[in-house]
Amino acid sequence: MQETLTLLSFGPDGWGDQIASGVLVTVGLALATLPLGLLVGFLLALAKQSDEGALRMAAEIYTTIFRGLPELLTLFLVYFGLQIGIRQLLLAMGYEAAIEINSFLAGMIALGVVFSAFASEVFLSAFRAIPAGQYEGGYALGLGKVQTMIKIILPQLIRIALPGLGNLWMILLKETALVSVIGLPDILRQAGIAARVSKEAFLFFGIACLLFLVLAILSSIVIGAIERKVEKSGVRV
Repeated sequence: MQETLTLLSFGPDGWGDQIASGVLVTVGLALATLPLGLLVGFLLALAKQSDEGALRMAAEIYTTIFRGLPELLTLFLVYFGLQIGIRQLLLAMGYEAAIEINSFLAGMIALGVVFSAFASEVFLSAFRAIPAGQYEGGYALGLGKVQTMIKIILPQLIRIALPGLGNLWMILLKETALVSVIGLPDILRQAGIAARVSKEAFLFFGIACLLFLVLAILSSIVIGAIERKVEKSGVRV
């Protein structure tokens, strides 16, 4: 028991500092990815409803690709592919330089595009659940398309889409563990290093499991609170 407490302690004799920093990296990556995924997903949903056939087709192709590819493969394509692509572009312009993509940025982009592909379907379903009369009512009041979207459609859209987006957030939180394979010191990577050095794999991977469960429980509490607040706001379709 004393040995276990020592291994989990903070300081030179334990791995508490490293595990705590891994938690910060995991949460930071998820929080940084969320707005990117929401914004792109919302724009994709708008594109899928556009009168322009090219926009609809481009959005459908994007969604099909990133919903179909394994997340790990998408991460590799972003992490290694961007480096190669930027290097080749610089060479074509007459410059030669060593390019290295930051693992945090690569993880954020890769998880963001996957999240956005699924979020676009959630937003699209929410858009379709809002009657056309809501748009017509906004126009009848003299509101433009942007004002109608912001003042009338968005509040209803958020209420309808919130449960689905909450589920996607939980998935995103788990998928952050994938970035450990490209060297980002998240919970899983720090736990893996500690397990290899200390030869206590069950202990440290068990701690990683508990940390992800705690993050999931906290996320559920926060999402539930947001849903209750939105319900109390009185926004109805």
